[in-house]
Amino acid sequence: MTQPVLETFTALDGLHYGYRPAQDGAPVLVFANSLGTDLRVWDRVVARLPSDWGILRHDKRGHGLSVKRAGLSIETMAADVEALLDHLGITRFVGVGLSVGGLIMQALVARRPEAMTHLVLSDTAAKIGTPEIWNPRIAAVLENGIASIADAILERWFAPDYAQTQDFALWRMMLERTPAQGYADVCAAIRDADYTAGLAAIGAKTLVIAGSEDKSTPPALVRATAEGIPGARFVEIADAGHLPCVEQPDEVAALLRDHLA
Repeated sequence: MTQPVLETFTALDGLHYGYRPAQDGAPVLVFANSLGTDLRVWDRVVARLPSDWGILRHDKRGHGLSVKRAGLSIETMAADVEALLDHLGITRFVGVGLSVGGLIMQALVARRPEAMTHLVLSDTAAKIGTPEIWNPRIAAVLENGIASIADAILERWFAPDYAQTQDFALWRMMLERTPAQGYADVCAAIRDADYTAGLAAIGAKTLVIAGSEDKSTPPALVRATAEGIPGARFVEIADAGHLPCVEQPDEVAALLRDHLA
């Protein structure tokens, strides 16, 4: 009988990550998080996955326990993931990206197309927003802190009923405790990224997920990205906003299992 292996947390060059090696040929899933969250955003999904599957999670620069770095871009964040892959000797993996994590995975599949066998994009797009959206947010955060815009962000993150649950306050704390500079740096990276031209070249088997109540990356935007990827499957999850892995972890875990079957 396969014995479960615990996820071990440590750091590489200032990048905080957790790793659980795969057993007996099982897949390795590499996760990338959304803006204003850390690797714990995947806890509920990881707890529902087979115990022999490999797991690699990390905190983006300027988020969680990771050290921020100047010159941040989607490409440099993808390079951080590559450094972890090389350090751990991972040569084949499944890329799973949420929001800006989806942009990171789009960059990574272009950099390592043979290594990424499957791709899962959740509540993301090839291009997210415009400078007219991101620049005022960056200015507000740097001047007044994330708490000053937290209500507006959370309203876009979650389905309406979720705000009445016990753990809604936990996600507010995660968001508001993100360093303002780290948050602003990732906002700028999103603002400057556009992977539309690369969608047609994605060869990995791709699943694209959208929460039906997502106001940050609405389902129509996510679907349009899916339509640009050859053979991609699009699934809309009911009663979920921008973070289906938090609100509907059973359904997200089931979709992952089906995608890798």
